[in-house]
Amino acid sequence: MKKNISTPLLAFVLSFLLLAGNGYACTNYLVTKGASADGSVMISYNADSHVLYGALYHWPAGIWPKGTMMDVYEWDTGKYLGKIEQAHQTYNVIGNMNEHQVAIGETTYGGLASLQHQPSAIVDYGSLIYLALQRSRNAREAIKVMTGLVAKYGYYSEGESFSISDKNEAWILEMIGKGEKEKGAVWVARRIPDGYVSGHANQARITTFPLANGKTSITSKDMDKIFNKDVSTVYAADVISFARKKGFYKGKDADFSFSDTYDPVNFEGARFCELRVWTMFNDVKSGMNKYWDYAKGDVQHGKKLANGDKNVNGYATNRMPLWVKPDKKVTLQEMMHFMRNHFEGTELDMSKDVGAGPFHCPYRWRPLTWKVNGTEYINERATATQQTGFTFVAQSRNWLPDAIGGINWWGVDDASGTVYMPIYSCTTRVPENFKVGNGSMMEWSDSSGFWIFNQVENFAYTAWDRIHPDIVKVQTELENQFIAFTPAVDAGAEALYKTDPKEAVAYLTQYSNSMASKTFKTWKNLYHYLFMKYMDGNIKFKRTVPKGYKYVNPKLEQPGYGQEWYKLIIGQTGNKFKDLND
Repeated sequence: MKKNISTPLLAFVLSFLLLAGNGYACTNYLVTKGASADGSVMISYNADSHVLYGALYHWPAGIWPKGTMMDVYEWDTGKYLGKIEQAHQTYNVIGNMNEHQVAIGETTYGGLASLQHQPSAIVDYGSLIYLALQRSRNAREAIKVMTGLVAKYGYYSEGESFSISDKNEAWILEMIGKGEKEKGAVWVARRIPDGYVSGHANQARITTFPLANGKTSITSKDMDKIFNKDVSTVYAADVISFARKKGFYKGKDADFSFSDTYDPVNFEGARFCELRVWTMFNDVKSGMNKYWDYAKGDVQHGKKLANGDKNVNGYATNRMPLWVKPDKKVTLQEMMHFMRNHFEGTELDMSKDVGAGPFHCPYRWRPLTWKVNGTEYINERATATQQTGFTFVAQSRNWLPDAIGGINWWGVDDASGTVYMPIYSCTTRVPENFKVGNGSMMEWSDSSGFWIFNQVENFAYTAWDRIHPDIVKVQTELENQFIAFTPAVDAGAEALYKTDPKEAVAYLTQYSNSMASKTFKTWKNLYHYLFMKYMDGNIKFKRTVPKGYKYVNPKLEQPGYGQEWYKLIIGQTGNKFKDLND
């Protein structure tokens, strides 16, 4: 598609499309305790990459001698980056949640190309997540750890948005490196107000923010004040001055927007990214239609900013808010549902056009953009996508001890066909079917949860509107069972915790592993059932063997492609297939 954009913005667009083509594109939603139906804090994450093998990571708690050094490898590639000093004490981490109910997710936005490479840096975004989880007892401490690590060791990755939550709060931290000539990063972190929800999906979203006043907003020079409960904004002391020095920004400090400066939103940033945030906002808040044109890619650059100041930097002026107050409180099941969105109910629903095929599949195979006769077109980028490696809804509950309160509702592959299994965040043993090393992206394992879920979902893609409803039925049954079990499991763990916390952890570890095993076995059987039922384009139903018969064939249906698709065939082929005896 043709665009009139500046050279820096063109570099950003090319970088973004490269990221999208490689599949590094993820979706996060955040719900504060005042916005959730049960008072828990929840964040969600679809970890999307065509080459990410979904496995449940684990780091046990530990005590380390002073001076211990640890190796850091880039999360995406496995490349060795260097050594950093180990913390004296580290906490148990299972997936993207730790024993203190701290959870972290991310989305890559890339940002300005000139800031994306810092070759001498040691810490990448993935390592930053898991180092912070190992070293933090709350979200504020995680922010301090993450920003401290990049200041000391440099930031290896491109622009990132992080969701960071604990049992009381949810924050968004947005960060980008300083390029090849300077170490470290510039960043802004904002606490989502209680009672509100937020989201981010591969487009930086923090725009303007309150400048430091020593009470509710502070800079990195006063990081010790971050634990003051009134602090809701914290940012790198040079986040504005660095932009000025590089020529990225001019104007008043009060008008400075992090996102519009370091990751300018354009058609792709809105259509491929912000649209996913819009779907969640639209599900919980009335009146979001006013942002529909923006979410579809119509980004406006008015002459004036909202406060009346001249728009000297050409910022986008019709953007969505960073957070919204939902009309009703959000349940755990709804959070899971948000991760399964395909733009249903909108004009962009991909199951409604000819590209969906005869069985209305809401997916398009990559690349994300394509050309016909020199004109560029796009595929939609929905929240639910085929290239998800793993997905989770992290739930932190402040009315329970930390060992019991954190549940990482975790699954593999496409969120629309996965099962969110309850993995308590104190869990010290990874379920066999989902552990690292049980298979890989180019190594098959019959006992791998990632592979069985991919088998089922990829089979569903071939006849979506027939097969997927059968998957949803079993998915819903399992998830409803797990959610219904939770109060009793909590109660049992609490009873043990009062006399022996270690026994409570062992109990929850066993429960988490058992439910993961149950899910794997159920999905293995589901694949066998679906394949027998739908193979060869037929639909078969088992029948009871009548008295006096040795066996009976299943009931057979051959629904073909449906009238709508047959009409398309005739429209393209005319009388080629006409029955001449008719």
